[in-house]
Amino acid sequence: MASSSLIFLFLFLSFSPLLISSHDDDDFVRPIDRTLLGLKKEKLSHFKFYWHDIVSGQNPTSVPVVPPPVNSTTAFGLLNMIDNPLTLGPKLSSKLVGRAQGFYASASQSEIGLLMAMNFAFIEGKYNGSTITVLGRNPVFNKVREMPVIGGSGLFRFARGYVEARTHWFAPNSGDAIVEYNVYVMHY
Repeated sequence: MASSSLIFLFLFLSFSPLLISSHDDDDFVRPIDRTLLGLKKEKLSHFKFYWHDIVSGQNPTSVPVVPPPVNSTTAFGLLNMIDNPLTLGPKLSSKLVGRAQGFYASASQSEIGLLMAMNFAFIEGKYNGSTITVLGRNPVFNKVREMPVIGGSGLFRFARGYVEARTHWFAPNSGDAIVEYNVYVMHY
């Protein structure tokens, strides 16, 4: 009799955490219907604009936060914060559609290769207030550079895709550049 009581007590104590546990622990993750977030059918969009990196003059849109060491041939360690205009055409005077806000850093010791972390913050049309986020490697002397779209906000929630960057113009003396961006993004 005592041994069966001990077995019952042992089994009861072994399973009691399961019996008295709160169901709140089950709410850590759960499936959700995407329509509850206003997500409809996913679509693929293509955006084309020009990114103006202005490091010279009275009103630069790209400023060094951390300068590179003096002995670096690749500017390794450089960090620039950006608020670059995005325009429909290659001229700075063409229609402004947004700004590229973030930073780039020289992340290679063997070539000029940048780590790009930026949001394309749109100010035009139905995309006004929405952003596309890019994070990737940019070997600037390659003709075409590809970087991933890792997300976004507003109309670009759950965005994914990639960008292609092509240098349109570069001034070696000033460091100013105009880069054509083609953005291919899946979004709802």
